[in-house]
Amino acid sequence: MTTETPTQNGTMTAPVKKTAVSILNQENVKQKFKELLGNKSNGFLTSVLSAVNANNLLKNATPESVYMAAMMAAALDLPINPNLGFAYIIPYKSKVGDSWVDVAQFQMGYRGFIQLAQRSGQYRTISASAVYEGQLRSQDPLKGFEFDWSNKISDKLIGYAAYFSLVNGFEKTLFMTVEELQNHGSRYSKTYSQNSSKWKTDFEAMAMKTVIKLLISKYGPLSVDTQMQKAVVADQSVINDAETMDVEYADANQKEIPQEATREETESDRFLKVIQACDTLAKLNKNRKELSNHPEHTQAFLDKETELTQGGNV
Repeated sequence: MTTETPTQNGTMTAPVKKTAVSILNQENVKQKFKELLGNKSNGFLTSVLSAVNANNLLKNATPESVYMAAMMAAALDLPINPNLGFAYIIPYKSKVGDSWVDVAQFQMGYRGFIQLAQRSGQYRTISASAVYEGQLRSQDPLKGFEFDWSNKISDKLIGYAAYFSLVNGFEKTLFMTVEELQNHGSRYSKTYSQNSSKWKTDFEAMAMKTVIKLLISKYGPLSVDTQMQKAVVADQSVINDAETMDVEYADANQKEIPQEATREETESDRFLKVIQACDTLAKLNKNRKELSNHPEHTQAFLDKETELTQGGNV
């Protein structure tokens, strides 16, 4: 983006290229952040500018994408500070037409999801933990997972677990193996294999964020928690408009994803449709293994199994 500036005698100077830093320093932009954050806005903008100045790729990213990612973090009242782990602005390359451009992507940290859950007043507790060999006692697609945290028999890391309980008494646990988390990262992040990827530099943080996000998005009370809705939808996206929640999931090469669903939820919907389309037990049973990845559809699976059994559709 460039603009021409008139001199005192009316002639036009050479075009001036706008950068993320120049946009964030504009008075009207500062006012927008102040409307969202009040007295915290100056400190927030300072942290964003520090993050941009410390990263040459962010400096070169389209200023609009940096600005909108910062606006999303401000709307959620989450600081952009890598040391805190609440939210991040991550640069990466995106192909536009025949050329590649640097853009900024908004990413939640696992502490950010925990912070929003605490603010909602609906969670009694929420946490995540690494799981080592011996600590996982059992896993049941209906009853969930059982752990014995005192039974660590080695330093072999086998996965990560997330847990929450709501004030209304509902509670849920999600466990993913290291291999499942690696497959998840490889599937949803184009930068997964790069040495600079957070999946490489801080696997634990990404693993804990993943299990917490999946647990919340599948079982948390999103319908009445607008901030958590925004966080789930905005995570790992380029923000086109923070106010209207117009986002683009460039990592997954998806142009449009319903705002009320995350990529994981879209996959969940796909699996439900597969179950519903099965017309024989043999076809249904081919999907039984994948059921462990979508425990929210266990009842639908069992209902379909009963229906096909009673109908003699083997």
